Amino acid sequence: MAAPKKVCIVGAGPSGLVAAKSLLHDQPKGTFDVTILEAQNRLGGLWPSRKDDNAGFVHPLMVANQSKHTVQFSDLAWPDDAPEFPRAWHIGRYLEAYHDRYCRDAKLHLGERVVHSELLQPSDQSVEGAKWKVRTCSQDGQQLDHTFDYLLVASGFFGKPVIPPPVAASGDIPVIHSSQYRTLSALLEQTKGVGRKIVVVGGQMSGVEIAGTIATHLSSALHAPGSSPLQHLDKYSIHHISQRPVWVFPLFTSPKPASPAPPFLPMDLCSYNLANRPHNLTNMQGHVSTEAAKTRHSIFETMLGTDQSDFSSSLAITKTDTHQPPYLAVSDTYADFLRSGLISVSRGKVDSLAGSTVTVTTARGEVSEIDNVAAVVLATGFEAASSISFLPSSVQEILSVVPSDLTTTVALAFHGTHHPAIPSLGFVGFYRSPYWGVMEMQARFVTALWAAGGPASSSLPPRMAAALGEDDSIERTLALRTDPRVSQFPMGDYPWLMQEFSRALEIDRIPPLGKMPRVPPADQSMDILTPARYPAKRTSEAQRTEVTKSIQQTESTAWSGVSSARFVAKAVFRSLLGEWKLERDLVSRLPTHPSGHFSGTARFLLRERTRDGREAEYDAAVERDDDIGLEYLYVEEGMFAASNGLSFRATRRYVWRYDEKKDKLSVWFVKTDDQKRADYLFHQVEFIIPDTEAEGAPQAWRANAGHLCIDDFYDVDYRFNFKAVNLKDWSLAYRVKGPKKDYMIEGTYTR
Repeated sequence: MAAPKKVCIVGAGPSGLVAAKSLLHDQPKGTFDVTILEAQNRLGGLWPSRKDDNAGFVHPLMVANQSKHTVQFSDLAWPDDAPEFPRAWHIGRYLEAYHDRYCRDAKLHLGERVVHSELLQPSDQSVEGAKWKVRTCSQDGQQLDHTFDYLLVASGFFGKPVIPPPVAASGDIPVIHSSQYRTLSALLEQTKGVGRKIVVVGGQMSGVEIAGTIATHLSSALHAPGSSPLQHLDKYSIHHISQRPVWVFPLFTSPKPASPAPPFLPMDLCSYNLANRPHNLTNMQGHVSTEAAKTRHSIFETMLGTDQSDFSSSLAITKTDTHQPPYLAVSDTYADFLRSGLISVSRGKVDSLAGSTVTVTTARGEVSEIDNVAAVVLATGFEAASSISFLPSSVQEILSVVPSDLTTTVALAFHGTHHPAIPSLGFVGFYRSPYWGVMEMQARFVTALWAAGGPASSSLPPRMAAALGEDDSIERTLALRTDPRVSQFPMGDYPWLMQEFSRALEIDRIPPLGKMPRVPPADQSMDILTPARYPAKRTSEAQRTEVTKSIQQTESTAWSGVSSARFVAKAVFRSLLGEWKLERDLVSRLPTHPSGHFSGTARFLLRERTRDGREAEYDAAVERDDDIGLEYLYVEEGMFAASNGLSFRATRRYVWRYDEKKDKLSVWFVKTDDQKRADYLFHQVEFIIPDTEAEGAPQAWRANAGHLCIDDFYDVDYRFNFKAVNLKDWSLAYRVKGPKKDYMIEGTYTR
């Protein structure tokens, strides 16, 4: 029996771990001897496994912008109680579990950074036929040399934060990269009380996400009970500078956006429904023609139900914008904070930072200034070249490495897996915004390629050989570097990449386990793409059990979202943010209590969830390390005109809460002596599943609740009128009946 081939994997993040799993499990035992070298003193790469791990590029509390059904590998299902959208530290824990299950046979070296590698020439390969010499440096400075047959790069595309020269040298105000932001207090403490505007630079995913995050933290600090150590919070605002327009999606969208009572699902379950794509998928990324751009923009507008002008004219996607490739971002709060005025956005490019003034050239070539700046947060991305700085310059030249190109830094064959000129070098996850399913496919492909002897081997399986013969990935990547119509994610779109890998590897996508709900526009059963639909050809019974569990979780989520009111409470809660116009009629049936009309505003002020009124539950959640979540302080103010001619100013406050684990929305009374603090439960909102096909069916989601207050019973009726994913308007009616009360209150909330 031949000796195992020695493989060095650089990086113990998701790419490195799935590569190790594939090398150890997808081929007969003993084919490969795997060593993982990781610079950090923990595995997980970007993903921390503790809520207090703030050392990396990712905030441990950051919510993933894809659900657990997409952020997973095929043969490890998430725990049943995992949130639909895990936070970063949840993902770190998942990776620890994945390592413990599948990668124990790999030699894991933590705290050893790869600082140099050498591709040995044939005459140098005297050490047991080794092809690579790899030098590592430990955290205490000790250097060691290792020899391997193969080198696999899984060091990640997020190499080093990009700091644009116009703002890199300022010493007057703090300038940080978005990956360094952790808390509002830490940011504002650096300002020393100077300035009131927080400028966010960068308009793609991270720009929208960090602007929404800072706005959430600012709102929470401003509206939390008690006094804040931060001063003048009401004077701060966020100014977002973006070079291009962007569609902003919430985490939950609807598979039936035109429905009067739309159901909701995690956004990726809607986006990756293959029933809405042709069976032979074509690449929707890379070069985007004008017609393809218009089509994608139209799809996004349909999904959101708006061109985003509902939120702000500065966020609107214009007709001219639809001629260009679309860009998207994900945030539950950004658009509504923009509508509220806490965030403002302008299209342009930062020219300079002098003192506390940022100079911007707008898209029209006009120069403007933002003064009184307190801090600048750069959401300007990462360069990937530093992640492969250990590769020899001769190798980097073959790979066509261009450090300044942040999206197509290297040109690799067959969708980012290797280069035919260096058959002993492989890559997994080394592209912008890699999907976990694609990482797993890349790992399988490199494993199969090396097991067969390399890309030029006559032992390659016929389908793989044919796929390599037809592959134009290197040429396509090089062409995209100068393409003015390149897409946001030039590597290729997720479903198409999964199709291409599955064909080359002869891995069939397994069908759904059961009947799936039918949804528009194709009116076909949902066919949701997840990694678990593509299990490896060599799987154990335990792996098959995990595959089945994962698919069942996805199918159960799809059914509960489409056929019940699951996630509607979340959609309502998310869409309440900000200010509403409120008109309310009070009709009394008792002559001792006058009728009247209230006219005013209602504001839903977002903040971190508080302990008041639910102390035991809150403490138990903290003990379990659960997410505490968010809530609103509800404040209504206006004038009440009574039927007897009297009028007076009126105000009312509540606390609105959403419980993610229970998927429940509830309303709480506030304390009379501190109206920022919750007192006790008023009612829990129970959504009614509509029969939208029945004659006279309701044209909105309805919900009801009840509350007995001593001798008075409050019968509560809600109607939530959505336009696709966003609340257009809603109403709230109370019928109050008691020994001394008999009246009806009906209020309508509009933007």
